[in-house]
Amino acid sequence: MDATVVVEGVEIPEFLIAEEVQNHPSLSAAEARKAAGKALAVKALLLHRADECGLSPEPLIDEAGREETSEEALIRAVLDAEVEFEAPDDDECRRVYDAQRERFTSPALVEASHILIEPGDPSPAGWETARERAQVILETLIERPGDFASRAKALSDCPSREVGGSLGQLGPGDVVSEVESALADLDPGDVLDHLVRSRFGWHILKLARRIEGRVLPFDFVRDKISLHLESRAWTAAATRYVASLADRARAQGVAFSLTRDGRFADGTPSLGQLLASDVATAGLEAWLDDADPGLADRVRAAAKASDLTVEAFVRQAAAEFVNGADDEGWTQLISAAQGAADPAIAAMASLLKTKLAPKVRTYTIVRRK
Repeated sequence: MDATVVVEGVEIPEFLIAEEVQNHPSLSAAEARKAAGKALAVKALLLHRADECGLSPEPLIDEAGREETSEEALIRAVLDAEVEFEAPDDDECRRVYDAQRERFTSPALVEASHILIEPGDPSPAGWETARERAQVILETLIERPGDFASRAKALSDCPSREVGGSLGQLGPGDVVSEVESALADLDPGDVLDHLVRSRFGWHILKLARRIEGRVLPFDFVRDKISLHLESRAWTAAATRYVASLADRARAQGVAFSLTRDGRFADGTPSLGQLLASDVATAGLEAWLDDADPGLADRVRAAAKASDLTVEAFVRQAAAEFVNGADDEGWTQLISAAQGAADPAIAAMASLLKTKLAPKVRTYTIVRRK
């Protein structure tokens, strides 16, 4: 029988987690396993809920031409149908704008010119020859920066030579990173005192002026703020929704088990249902007398101390477990039940053994000086 683990109230075969791990690169194997288990459980809960709602997949095609799978379409449909959130109004958008105005600014711009000297060939010798040529031009322009435009028209290998090497107004990302970084260190009117190499060749740079970013009007950024707040509200609502599905699965006592294809097994009673039924209590006392007399005696003694019948004590213990157990507790219980001739009785015996285990005493040692 396949080993299983419980995640978010869903019993998942270990082999499915092993297959899913590759989709969740993490700093450690434990983190990857946790992420894989979470992803499988959430997917299963959402698909099960879509089936409960009677939804049918209607795959969409994105801008890149990729079509959703049927499962992706079902998950989108159930989230669209059941996740409710409050859209932000103008007042909320205004509060965000007023509190974080520095975030809503136009990008800083620079006006710059360059002279590009391309290598004659891609060999090291070709690059060195181009560098020597560019260095001579640079030394001339440092002494006579006013000649930059005429030198660009005469010597640059870039089409911008037609306009004296002018690159116009540049924003973030408009030029290669080497040139952008170098321009950031220049003062207006200055020629950079060293050459800059990029994949295009050697650049001689001059900064004309710098235009600082300005705060944009609220009306210009309101839609952007609204979209951000709406996305954040939807994400929070979807997280709460999935948590509610997991809580329901746990409340039912690990109601959902996955098959080898990652879908819910049909018609399988939950372990919680078995524990809550007569199945687990009917033959338990006799089974314990035969299999574990010591545990049977402890159960009878605990029931007597609680002024309960053995059956009532067992039912109470099962209810407490179902209502309070976490995923790790369910995983341990399922492991105890797997392969047993009577899984319900085996699970109940494991539950009682844990409940009645002697408390481990801890001591604090004080060293006296």
